Amino acid sequence: MRVRRAAFAAGLAAVLPIQAAAHEKWFIDAARYPLRWDLFFSSGPVVCTVVVAVITAALACVWRARGGRDFLPSPDRLGATPEGLRVMYALLPLIIGLHVAITLFYDGLNGMLFSPNVHLYGAAAYICGLIEIWVSVSLFYGGLTRLAAVLMVALWLAGIAIAGVQSMFDNAMYLGIAAFFFLAGRGPIAIDRFMFPRFEPPAQLAAHAVTALRIGIGASFVVVAFTEKLANLPLALAFLQRYPVNFTAYLGVPLSNHTFILVAASVELLIGLCLLLGIFTREIIIIAWLPMNVTLTYFGTTELIGHLPIYGIMALLLIWIPGKTTLAQWVAGLRLFRPA
Repeated sequence: MRVRRAAFAAGLAAVLPIQAAAHEKWFIDAARYPLRWDLFFSSGPVVCTVVVAVITAALACVWRARGGRDFLPSPDRLGATPEGLRVMYALLPLIIGLHVAITLFYDGLNGMLFSPNVHLYGAAAYICGLIEIWVSVSLFYGGLTRLAAVLMVALWLAGIAIAGVQSMFDNAMYLGIAAFFFLAGRGPIAIDRFMFPRFEPPAQLAAHAVTALRIGIGASFVVVAFTEKLANLPLALAFLQRYPVNFTAYLGVPLSNHTFILVAASVELLIGLCLLLGIFTREIIIIAWLPMNVTLTYFGTTELIGHLPIYGIMALLLIWIPGKTTLAQWVAGLRLFRPA
Protein backbone atom coordinates (compact mmCIF):
# COMPACT_ATOMS: atom_id res chain seq x y z
CA MET A 1 0.00 0.00 0.00
CA ARG A 2 2.84 2.38 0.84
CA VAL A 3 4.50 1.64 -2.47
CA ARG A 4 1.26 2.30 -4.36
CA ARG A 5 0.67 5.50 -2.45
CA ALA A 6 4.20 6.70 -3.12
CA ALA A 7 3.92 5.85 -6.80
CA PHE A 8 0.57 7.63 -7.05
CA ALA A 9 1.87 10.70 -5.27
CA ALA A 10 5.01 10.76 -7.39
CA GLY A 11 2.88 10.53 -10.50
CA LEU A 12 0.78 13.49 -9.43
CA ALA A 13 3.88 15.42 -8.48
CA ALA A 14 5.23 14.83 -11.97
CA VAL A 15 2.06 15.94 -13.72
CA LEU A 16 0.42 18.73 -11.75
CA PRO A 17 3.33 21.23 -11.56
CA ILE A 18 3.04 21.96 -15.31
CA GLN A 19 1.28 25.25 -14.75
CA ALA A 20 1.46 25.49 -10.96
CA ALA A 21 4.89 27.03 -11.41
CA ALA A 22 4.33 28.30 -14.95
CA HIS A 23 3.83 31.77 -16.37
CA GLU A 24 5.65 33.35 -13.47
CA LYS A 25 6.12 36.49 -15.56
CA TRP A 26 2.37 37.11 -15.46
CA PHE A 27 2.42 37.62 -11.68
CA ILE A 28 5.82 39.04 -10.70
CA ASP A 29 8.20 41.59 -12.20
CA ALA A 30 10.40 39.51 -14.50
CA ALA A 31 12.63 42.51 -15.32
CA ARG A 32 14.46 41.86 -12.05
CA TYR A 33 15.33 38.33 -13.14
CA PRO A 34 17.33 38.09 -16.38
CA LEU A 35 18.14 34.70 -17.88
CA ARG A 36 20.78 32.75 -15.96
CA TRP A 37 22.35 30.33 -18.38
CA ASP A 38 25.23 29.87 -15.93
CA LEU A 39 22.79 28.21 -13.52
CA PHE A 40 21.34 26.14 -16.35
CA PHE A 41 24.73 24.50 -16.90
CA SER A 42 25.26 24.01 -13.17
CA SER A 43 23.91 20.40 -13.38
CA GLY A 44 20.24 20.03 -12.49
CA PRO A 45 18.62 21.91 -15.39
CA VAL A 46 20.91 20.52 -18.06
CA VAL A 47 20.44 16.96 -16.74
CA CYS A 48 16.66 17.43 -16.82
CA THR A 49 16.87 18.70 -20.40
CA VAL A 50 18.90 15.68 -21.52
CA VAL A 51 16.53 13.27 -19.75
CA VAL A 52 13.51 14.91 -21.41
CA ALA A 53 15.22 14.69 -24.81
CA VAL A 54 15.84 10.96 -24.27
CA ILE A 55 12.22 10.38 -23.17
CA THR A 56 10.96 12.30 -26.19
CA ALA A 57 13.09 10.17 -28.50
CA ALA A 58 11.75 7.02 -26.85
CA LEU A 59 8.16 8.23 -27.21
CA ALA A 60 8.83 9.01 -30.86
CA CYS A 61 9.96 5.43 -31.40
CA VAL A 62 6.84 4.07 -29.70
CA TRP A 63 4.67 6.45 -31.73
CA ARG A 64 6.25 5.27 -34.94
CA ALA A 65 5.94 1.61 -33.94
CA ARG A 66 2.22 2.15 -33.32
CA GLY A 67 1.80 3.62 -36.78
CA GLY A 68 1.15 7.13 -35.45
CA ARG A 69 -1.81 6.05 -33.27
CA ASP A 70 -2.58 7.41 -29.81
CA PHE A 71 -3.34 5.12 -26.89
CA LEU A 72 -6.50 7.07 -26.07
CA PRO A 73 -9.39 6.31 -28.43
CA SER A 74 -10.00 8.76 -31.25
CA PRO A 75 -13.47 10.23 -31.91
CA ASP A 76 -14.21 7.77 -34.72
CA ARG A 77 -13.54 4.84 -32.36
CA LEU A 78 -16.04 6.39 -29.93
CA GLY A 79 -18.74 6.50 -32.56
CA ALA A 80 -18.18 9.78 -34.40
CA THR A 81 -19.29 9.54 -38.01
CA PRO A 82 -17.39 11.05 -40.95
CA GLU A 83 -20.18 13.59 -41.39
CA GLY A 84 -20.10 14.44 -37.69
CA LEU A 85 -16.35 14.98 -37.84
CA ARG A 86 -16.68 17.23 -40.90
CA VAL A 87 -19.21 19.40 -39.05
CA MET A 88 -17.02 19.48 -35.95
CA TYR A 89 -13.99 20.49 -38.00
CA ALA A 90 -16.12 23.21 -39.59
CA LEU A 91 -16.85 24.60 -36.11
CA LEU A 92 -13.29 24.52 -34.77
CA PRO A 93 -12.02 27.72 -36.49
CA LEU A 94 -15.02 29.50 -34.96
CA ILE A 95 -14.26 28.07 -31.52
CA ILE A 96 -10.57 28.98 -31.68
CA GLY A 97 -11.39 32.40 -33.14
CA LEU A 98 -13.74 33.24 -30.26
CA HIS A 99 -11.20 32.16 -27.64
CA VAL A 100 -8.39 34.18 -29.22
CA ALA A 101 -10.67 37.19 -29.81
CA ILE A 102 -11.59 37.52 -26.12
CA THR A 103 -7.95 37.46 -25.05
CA LEU A 104 -6.79 39.96 -27.68
CA PHE A 105 -9.71 42.30 -26.97
CA TYR A 106 -8.91 42.27 -23.25
CA ASP A 107 -5.19 42.81 -23.91
CA GLY A 108 -5.87 45.68 -26.30
CA LEU A 109 -8.13 47.45 -23.80
CA ASN A 110 -5.58 47.09 -21.00
CA GLY A 111 -2.39 48.07 -22.83
CA MET A 112 -0.92 44.57 -23.05
CA LEU A 113 0.54 42.72 -26.01
CA PHE A 114 -0.40 39.02 -26.16
CA SER A 115 0.21 38.38 -22.45
CA PRO A 116 -0.21 40.15 -19.07
CA ASN A 117 3.53 40.70 -18.57
CA VAL A 118 4.04 42.64 -21.84
CA HIS A 119 2.83 46.11 -20.91
CA LEU A 120 2.73 48.90 -23.48
CA TYR A 121 2.93 52.65 -22.84
CA GLY A 122 2.34 55.84 -24.76
CA ALA A 123 1.82 55.68 -28.51
CA ALA A 124 2.68 51.96 -28.62
CA ALA A 125 -0.18 51.18 -26.24
CA TYR A 126 -2.69 53.09 -28.37
CA ILE A 127 -1.52 51.86 -31.78
CA CYS A 128 -0.91 48.21 -30.85
CA GLY A 129 -4.01 48.16 -28.67
CA LEU A 130 -6.14 49.42 -31.55
CA ILE A 131 -4.72 46.75 -33.87
CA GLU A 132 -5.29 44.03 -31.26
CA ILE A 133 -8.91 45.10 -30.88
CA TRP A 134 -9.40 45.18 -34.66
CA VAL A 135 -7.88 41.70 -34.99
CA SER A 136 -10.07 40.41 -32.16
CA VAL A 137 -13.24 41.75 -33.78
CA SER A 138 -12.19 40.29 -37.11
CA LEU A 139 -11.66 36.85 -35.57
CA PHE A 140 -14.89 37.10 -33.58
CA TYR A 141 -17.06 37.75 -36.62
CA GLY A 142 -14.86 36.06 -39.20
CA GLY A 143 -14.47 39.09 -41.44
CA LEU A 144 -11.24 39.69 -43.37
CA THR A 145 -9.69 36.93 -41.30
CA ARG A 146 -6.54 36.47 -43.36
CA LEU A 147 -5.77 40.19 -43.13
CA ALA A 148 -6.20 39.93 -39.37
CA ALA A 149 -3.70 37.04 -39.39
CA VAL A 150 -1.15 39.18 -41.22
CA LEU A 151 -1.67 42.00 -38.72
CA MET A 152 -1.15 39.55 -35.86
CA VAL A 153 2.24 38.62 -37.29
CA ALA A 154 3.04 42.33 -37.71
CA LEU A 155 2.15 42.91 -34.05
CA TRP A 156 4.42 40.04 -33.03
CA LEU A 157 7.33 41.46 -35.03
CA ALA A 158 6.69 44.96 -33.65
CA GLY A 159 6.71 43.42 -30.18
CA ILE A 160 10.33 42.38 -30.65
CA ALA A 161 11.30 46.05 -30.97
CA ILE A 162 8.93 47.18 -28.21
CA ALA A 163 9.21 44.44 -25.59
CA GLY A 164 12.21 42.35 -26.64
CA VAL A 165 12.89 39.03 -28.34
CA GLN A 166 12.32 36.93 -25.22
CA SER A 167 8.82 38.28 -24.57
CA MET A 168 7.71 37.55 -28.11
CA PHE A 169 9.23 34.07 -28.20
CA ASP A 170 7.32 33.34 -25.00
CA ASN A 171 4.26 34.09 -27.14
CA ALA A 172 5.32 32.08 -30.19
CA MET A 173 1.88 30.50 -29.99
CA TYR A 174 0.42 33.59 -31.66
CA LEU A 175 2.53 33.00 -34.75
CA GLY A 176 0.97 29.55 -34.95
CA ILE A 177 -2.49 31.04 -34.49
CA ALA A 178 -1.86 33.62 -37.20
CA ALA A 179 -0.59 30.92 -39.58
CA PHE A 180 -3.64 28.79 -38.78
CA PHE A 181 -6.13 31.50 -39.75
CA PHE A 182 -4.11 32.59 -42.79
CA LEU A 183 -3.99 29.01 -44.07
CA ALA A 184 -7.52 27.91 -43.10
CA GLY A 185 -9.56 31.09 -42.76
CA ARG A 186 -12.35 31.29 -40.19
CA GLY A 187 -14.38 28.42 -41.56
CA PRO A 188 -17.91 28.31 -42.95
CA ILE A 189 -19.66 30.18 -40.12
CA ALA A 190 -18.11 33.55 -40.85
CA ILE A 191 -18.68 36.82 -42.64
CA ASP A 192 -15.90 35.89 -45.07
CA ARG A 193 -17.82 32.88 -46.33
CA PHE A 194 -20.82 34.92 -47.41
CA MET A 195 -19.36 38.33 -48.21
CA PHE A 196 -15.69 37.87 -49.12
CA PRO A 197 -15.38 34.30 -50.49
CA ARG A 198 -12.59 35.30 -52.87
CA PHE A 199 -10.37 36.16 -49.89
CA GLU A 200 -10.58 32.66 -48.42
CA PRO A 201 -7.54 30.36 -48.72
CA PRO A 202 -7.42 27.46 -51.19
CA ALA A 203 -7.78 23.89 -49.97
CA GLN A 204 -4.08 23.06 -50.44
CA LEU A 205 -3.15 25.71 -47.87
CA ALA A 206 -5.87 24.71 -45.39
CA ALA A 207 -4.34 21.23 -45.16
CA HIS A 208 -1.30 22.69 -43.35
CA ALA A 209 -3.18 24.90 -40.87
CA VAL A 210 -3.39 22.46 -37.96
CA THR A 211 0.30 21.58 -38.23
CA ALA A 212 1.23 25.27 -37.99
CA LEU A 213 -1.04 25.70 -34.96
CA ARG A 214 0.40 22.66 -33.20
CA ILE A 215 3.99 23.80 -33.81
CA GLY A 216 3.18 27.28 -32.52
CA ILE A 217 1.78 26.12 -29.19
CA GLY A 218 4.52 23.53 -28.82
CA ALA A 219 7.17 26.20 -29.34
CA SER A 220 5.59 28.38 -26.63
CA PHE A 221 5.72 25.51 -24.11
CA VAL A 222 9.37 24.82 -24.94
CA VAL A 223 10.44 28.46 -24.74
CA VAL A 224 8.63 29.12 -21.46
CA ALA A 225 10.14 25.98 -19.92
CA PHE A 226 13.53 27.65 -20.38
CA THR A 227 12.81 31.36 -19.90
CA GLU A 228 10.74 30.89 -16.73
CA LYS A 229 12.40 27.84 -15.19
CA LEU A 230 15.37 25.93 -16.59
CA ALA A 231 17.34 29.03 -17.60
CA ASN A 232 15.83 31.29 -14.94
CA LEU A 233 15.77 29.50 -11.59
CA PRO A 234 15.82 32.76 -9.56
CA LEU A 235 12.59 33.88 -11.24
CA ALA A 236 10.86 30.57 -10.52
CA LEU A 237 12.08 30.53 -6.90
CA ALA A 238 10.88 34.11 -6.35
CA PHE A 239 7.50 33.12 -7.77
CA LEU A 240 7.16 30.20 -5.34
CA GLN A 241 8.12 32.41 -2.41
CA ARG A 242 5.30 34.81 -3.25
CA TYR A 243 2.83 32.13 -4.36
CA PRO A 244 3.48 28.94 -2.31
CA VAL A 245 1.92 26.45 -4.72
CA ASN A 246 4.42 23.69 -4.05
CA PHE A 247 1.79 21.23 -2.85
CA THR A 248 3.91 18.07 -2.86
CA ALA A 249 4.12 17.91 0.94
CA TYR A 250 0.38 17.24 1.04
CA LEU A 251 0.89 14.22 -1.20
CA GLY A 252 3.41 12.62 1.12
CA VAL A 253 6.38 13.24 -1.19
CA PRO A 254 7.64 16.71 -0.20
CA LEU A 255 9.92 18.27 -2.78
CA SER A 256 12.09 21.33 -2.27
CA ASN A 257 11.13 24.36 -4.32
CA HIS A 258 14.22 23.82 -6.46
CA THR A 259 13.27 20.22 -7.25
CA PHE A 260 9.63 21.16 -7.77
CA ILE A 261 10.68 23.71 -10.39
CA LEU A 262 12.87 21.19 -12.21
CA VAL A 263 10.02 18.65 -12.29
CA ALA A 264 7.58 21.28 -13.55
CA ALA A 265 10.02 22.47 -16.21
CA SER A 266 10.76 18.94 -17.35
CA VAL A 267 7.08 18.10 -17.84
CA GLU A 268 6.48 21.42 -19.58
CA LEU A 269 9.44 20.82 -21.89
CA LEU A 270 8.23 17.29 -22.63
CA ILE A 271 4.78 18.58 -23.53
CA GLY A 272 6.26 21.22 -25.82
CA LEU A 273 8.56 18.79 -27.63
CA CYS A 274 5.79 16.23 -28.12
CA LEU A 275 3.48 18.90 -29.53
CA LEU A 276 6.22 20.16 -31.83
CA LEU A 277 6.81 16.67 -33.18
CA GLY A 278 3.17 15.60 -33.15
CA ILE A 279 3.80 12.67 -30.76
CA PHE A 280 0.87 11.28 -28.73
CA THR A 281 -0.89 14.62 -29.01
CA ARG A 282 -4.16 13.41 -27.47
CA GLU A 283 -2.44 12.10 -24.34
CA ILE A 284 -0.35 15.25 -24.04
CA ILE A 285 -3.45 17.45 -24.19
CA ILE A 286 -5.14 15.42 -21.44
CA ILE A 287 -2.03 15.74 -19.25
CA ALA A 288 -1.88 19.51 -19.78
CA TRP A 289 -5.62 20.04 -19.32
CA LEU A 290 -5.77 19.11 -15.62
CA PRO A 291 -3.19 21.53 -14.15
CA MET A 292 -4.36 24.37 -16.39
CA ASN A 293 -7.80 24.07 -14.80
CA VAL A 294 -6.60 23.40 -11.25
CA THR A 295 -4.75 26.73 -11.12
CA LEU A 296 -7.75 28.78 -12.32
CA THR A 297 -9.22 28.99 -8.83
CA TYR A 298 -5.88 30.23 -7.47
CA PHE A 299 -4.84 32.78 -10.07
CA GLY A 300 -8.29 33.80 -11.27
CA THR A 301 -9.11 36.06 -14.21
CA THR A 302 -5.53 36.67 -15.34
CA GLU A 303 -4.93 32.96 -15.72
CA LEU A 304 -8.27 32.34 -17.42
CA ILE A 305 -8.03 35.08 -20.04
CA GLY A 306 -4.37 34.39 -20.75
CA HIS A 307 -5.06 30.70 -21.35
CA LEU A 308 -8.23 31.01 -23.42
CA PRO A 309 -6.41 30.62 -26.76
CA ILE A 310 -4.74 27.46 -25.43
CA TYR A 311 -8.12 26.01 -24.48
CA GLY A 312 -9.36 26.53 -28.02
CA ILE A 313 -6.26 24.92 -29.51
CA MET A 314 -6.51 22.01 -27.09
CA ALA A 315 -10.07 21.34 -28.26
CA LEU A 316 -8.84 20.92 -31.82
CA LEU A 317 -5.81 18.78 -30.99
CA LEU A 318 -7.83 16.55 -28.66
CA ILE A 319 -10.09 15.33 -31.45
CA TRP A 320 -7.57 15.52 -34.28
CA ILE A 321 -6.75 12.19 -35.93
CA PRO A 322 -3.44 12.24 -37.86
CA GLY A 323 -3.70 10.98 -41.42
CA LYS A 324 -4.89 11.74 -44.93
CA THR A 325 -8.50 10.84 -44.11
CA THR A 326 -8.67 13.51 -41.42
CA LEU A 327 -7.12 16.10 -43.72
CA ALA A 328 -9.80 15.37 -46.31
CA GLN A 329 -12.54 15.68 -43.67
CA TRP A 330 -10.94 18.87 -42.37
CA VAL A 331 -10.87 20.52 -45.79
CA ALA A 332 -14.41 19.31 -46.53
CA GLY A 333 -15.61 20.77 -43.24
CA LEU A 334 -14.00 24.13 -43.97
CA ARG A 335 -15.76 24.24 -47.34
CA LEU A 336 -19.27 23.66 -45.99
CA PHE A 337 -21.79 26.27 -47.18
CA ARG A 338 -19.32 27.38 -49.84
CA PRO A 339 -21.15 28.88 -52.84
CA ALA A 340 -20.87 26.82 -56.02
